[in-house]
Amino acid sequence: MRNCIVLGCGRSGTSMVAGALQGAGFFAGQDLMPATPGNPKGYFESFAIEAINETLLFGVCPPRRKGLLGPFTRHRMGRAQRWLARVPLDAPLPCSARLVERIRRQVARTPFAFKDPRFCYTLPAWRPHLPDTVFVCVFRDPRRTVHSILKECREEPYLKDLPMDEPTAYEVWTLMYRHVLDRHSRLGDWLFLHYDQILYGDGLDRLDPFVEARVDRRFVEPALRRSAAEGHMPEDVARLYGALCEAAGWTQPNG
Repeated sequence: MRNCIVLGCGRSGTSMVAGALQGAGFFAGQDLMPATPGNPKGYFESFAIEAINETLLFGVCPPRRKGLLGPFTRHRMGRAQRWLARVPLDAPLPCSARLVERIRRQVARTPFAFKDPRFCYTLPAWRPHLPDTVFVCVFRDPRRTVHSILKECREEPYLKDLPMDEPTAYEVWTLMYRHVLDRHSRLGDWLFLHYDQILYGDGLDRLDPFVEARVDRRFVEPALRRSAAEGHMPEDVARLYGALCEAAGWTQPNG
């Protein structure tokens, strides 16, 4: 079994993959986020790993403070909101010695399968400390992801003060996957999986040999696919989505 990092924009199917990996015996963390109506089977995301990634993103997305203005004002975010961060491709993310020690403690237990959308931005800080680790990038039709993000921001109390509209949600989606394709995927072993490949195709059959384990097929439930794919996505989003589909070997059905 090979250690694994699962990443991709939030609300894209990363929890489904992480749950299937945990069912195969991978360690996801000791302090996992509880299930919610938005993810009734759980997130398989560790609070400790989330806290490290939130701290790494503080410099680009500082905490909100009343009356405080600055160059990153539009990016100021509250606690646990940085899975919806918008981080420029050239933004530095320094990692202190204290954070390095926290990262090393998390990766000490193997085999692990750690999942967090924030890895799309913070992976460079983790990469030097990841032993024999592969990377699984999960994505789906960005219209479905945007629809789900907007619904989550309306319904989850901790997100209700976060400004979010359709253009902003598309920007989040674009920046996360642009980091993956342009900055991260050129180094290491990567598997790109479309959400629908996992539900209806050969996604899990491809995942097995990649992580060198038999993942839990019982965890995947097509009935939980609830977000709509309505409207037209921006042209730049469509191009990026096409590049992801090509990397995954996925042909998007018409309609």
